[in-house]
Amino acid sequence: MNRLSIHEKYMAFAIRLALKAKGQTSPNPMVGAVLVKGNRIVGVGYHHQAGQPHAEVLALESAGGKAKGATLYVTLEPCVHYGRTPPCVDKIIASGIKKVYIGMLDPNPLNNGKGVATLQANKIEVKVGFLEGQLIKMNEAFIKYIRRGLPFVTVKVAQSLDGKIATETGDSKWITSDLSRNLAHRMRKDYDAIMVGVNTIIRDNPRLEAWFSKRQPVVVVVDSQLSTPRDAAIFERGASVILATLPVKPGQETENQRILSTKAKILQTKEKSGQVNLRDVMKKLAQLGIINILVEGGGTLIGSLFDEGLVDKVKFFISPKIIGGKLAISSVMGKGVKRIDRAIRIKDVTLKRIKEDILIEGYVA
Repeated sequence: MNRLSIHEKYMAFAIRLALKAKGQTSPNPMVGAVLVKGNRIVGVGYHHQAGQPHAEVLALESAGGKAKGATLYVTLEPCVHYGRTPPCVDKIIASGIKKVYIGMLDPNPLNNGKGVATLQANKIEVKVGFLEGQLIKMNEAFIKYIRRGLPFVTVKVAQSLDGKIATETGDSKWITSDLSRNLAHRMRKDYDAIMVGVNTIIRDNPRLEAWFSKRQPVVVVVDSQLSTPRDAAIFERGASVILATLPVKPGQETENQRILSTKAKILQTKEKSGQVNLRDVMKKLAQLGIINILVEGGGTLIGSLFDEGLVDKVKFFISPKIIGGKLAISSVMGKGVKRIDRAIRIKDVTLKRIKEDILIEGYVA
């Protein structure tokens, strides 16, 4: 095994550590760290959630005195600024570590390159750039949040072969298989929030729970007129609910709106064509620390998100069923495009067979 392969092996282990906290660290990135001395791992750590110690600090604590003279492998550049925790570079320098291998630089301008420079100024050898492709994908939500101030948006759809998510009567249970539905539920635990339109709440009354997870994602309902039923199942799940709506003038609230304000956070947004301004919604959600959103419907909301260029990734569960009917509900509505050469393209596409269904995933080009 050559020298570079050894570094990749330790960095890959640090990535596996980081992924233990998937869905838990927002608005921070997932980070893993490994301390190696004499070709033996002497310390490990990963960032658990915002406000708690960073991966490097935990790895140093687990190594104790063995950290002196060791080599640190960390997936993201150690921080040099004060946030909720002190700078990691200070502890690295004090520990007596001789070499640091960094997967990728921190995209945060508060730190970008400064952590490396500080370590080098203290005579610590630093190498940067290992498994960067995997690391960028792992922290794609954090990177978008830092660079653009917006959440990373994934659209998840369960549809028939002809692109329908419900019949013309609104019946939608169940289009896909039980295995597909179980997988979709498991996906929820990896996101900060689940977003739906108010019509989905009125029609289906879903709980939007993340099965098999102690941490339940926030539910965001796009509801221009605050017409969410006060007895909706989303209020029974013991997790936060945000209703994104148009501004309501003081003294003009309806009784239902007053009751809803006791059950959910009312997020007043800018208006666009008489509806909630979705880009403004996303900016305000990012300001609340929500950086990774799974959109589950309906077709109008999903179409509008595509129209506004706010979708980053898609997960389409396709069942081999034909619903038909021009009034049946399509998975993607909105304005759409006028010409095929303007169609939204999906890249890096993967396909997976789930019982009789197919899961198609990819990124918006």
